[in-house]
Amino acid sequence: MWFLLVAMGSLRAGLASPVPSPAPIPLGAQCLGSACFGLFGAAGSFAEAGGVCEEGGGHLMTVRSTVAAEAIALLLLRDLPGSAWLGLRLPENRCVEPARRLRGFQWVTGDEGTDFDAWESQGSDPKGPTCGPTCVAVTAQLKWQERACNASAEAALCEYNYPNGTCGPLTDAFAVTYLTPFGARESDLVASPPGTTAELASLGALLECRAQGSNGTFEWAPAAPGAWDCRLQNGGCADRCHLDEQGRPYCACLEGQRLLEDQRSCWYPCASLGCQQHCEPQGDSGVCMCFEGYKLDSDGKSCLDIDDCQVTPGLCEQECINTQGAFECRCWQGYSLEKGKCLPDKWACFDLTCEHECNLVNGEYQCTCFEGYTPDPKSPHKCLLVCDQAECPAQCDPHTLDLCYCPENFILDVKIDGMKVCVDINECESKFCGSLKCINTPGSYSCICPDGRIQEANNFCEQPSEEPEEFSGQTEIYPKSPVPPSFAPPKDGRSRGTLVAIIVSVSLTVVMLVVIICYLVKKRYAAQSISDYKSQQPQSGVALQHVSPTYDSSRQKI
Repeated sequence: MWFLLVAMGSLRAGLASPVPSPAPIPLGAQCLGSACFGLFGAAGSFAEAGGVCEEGGGHLMTVRSTVAAEAIALLLLRDLPGSAWLGLRLPENRCVEPARRLRGFQWVTGDEGTDFDAWESQGSDPKGPTCGPTCVAVTAQLKWQERACNASAEAALCEYNYPNGTCGPLTDAFAVTYLTPFGARESDLVASPPGTTAELASLGALLECRAQGSNGTFEWAPAAPGAWDCRLQNGGCADRCHLDEQGRPYCACLEGQRLLEDQRSCWYPCASLGCQQHCEPQGDSGVCMCFEGYKLDSDGKSCLDIDDCQVTPGLCEQECINTQGAFECRCWQGYSLEKGKCLPDKWACFDLTCEHECNLVNGEYQCTCFEGYTPDPKSPHKCLLVCDQAECPAQCDPHTLDLCYCPENFILDVKIDGMKVCVDINECESKFCGSLKCINTPGSYSCICPDGRIQEANNFCEQPSEEPEEFSGQTEIYPKSPVPPSFAPPKDGRSRGTLVAIIVSVSLTVVMLVVIICYLVKKRYAAQSISDYKSQQPQSGVALQHVSPTYDSSRQKI
């Protein structure tokens, strides 16, 4: 009898126990970052809608930015059966404040923060409540509508937050079906919350989003250890995914690493040591090491810079500067570092063998000349004498005043007082321009062409075709570069002035005759040999020449 009563009581208890209702399934879902949004149908009142969201671990949706508003648009435009409750309400004993963005309403999370609103125009429902409790629903036009909290809406918008992280999408190459913890079944989730399962029927794989490793990041993994199909995210292997002889996938690690219990992750002995620069694996552990120029600190992990200048004296010739992991050699003022050696700033001048001076020009040491001279274009280490007047003092050897020099296209002359000068040769007297008008200049000359152009020496005038008889189209050609000097004092050491002085002392008559003869010879000499030492020379410089009495009669006019 007792057993019968117990059995009957058990049967009544079983009949009285309520059958749990299945969890609601959302009409659609969207996941963005660490938040997911779901649309549920047949929600009823505001309170009933909130209960539907809480069953999946969420709450009615908050819309704080355009991003959330766009998620609502995607859900409502695709699946909305009517209006849907939002997580926005006006508390009891509080009235609408039109001047405020949320008009005095609060989110179900208890705050009023937002950068977005979409209220319906005021006055659209003049009979609507003006004081709380009042709730908000989203219409088919995506507008926020105030209505009584005990009124009914066709759907509820729920929000689920996952601050610890989510899993990314698996692949676009294979069809995937995602099942979220709040019951949504989707095929194109951008992010999947922890606990979501992903089914890939074509690969026979079932994966789950769950925390992996010591850092707790969320990744896809199967329930059983080992690799899945290598075509999908490398089979989940940390390093390499292979197939065995039966075609089953398995993971392998690089040399020096070991496969962990999940048969996908790899363990590196140095991973937990935290070496600052380098770690050398040794068995199940490792040893921290430092690069050259550093030494291991007492903690066995950090690396300290070595002061090379103090540890190894004499590294640099003059000054040593320590740097991180190395050192730098510098030189004292007045020296430059060249190929590891400190050389005087003018070290390059030693090989230039400059005739006058050596100075720094545009960052490079070059030969320079004294005032009145210019560098020789053919031999930059030599200098040419410059004369820009009709007459300049001759440059004579201070030891033997008989050895004197004149610039190109100047001849040596001795004045009555014995002063030796260089006199410009007048090329115009020698008809160098032919029938054209000639202009003599110090060290050169110019011809005036028929069209009025002034043509410098060594250039030609273009003769007009209608007047060929006036100008042959040819002028005397002279080398632009300096040529060897053509004048020098007599080899016996006596100057022409000395000879004149001796003749004058013998006889006045003889002196007068000699002067006349010398003048005629000089004029004739200039006309015959001018082409040997005359060429265009810019005012900036002419050749430094040794004067020689030798003449070159082989040159001809063209």
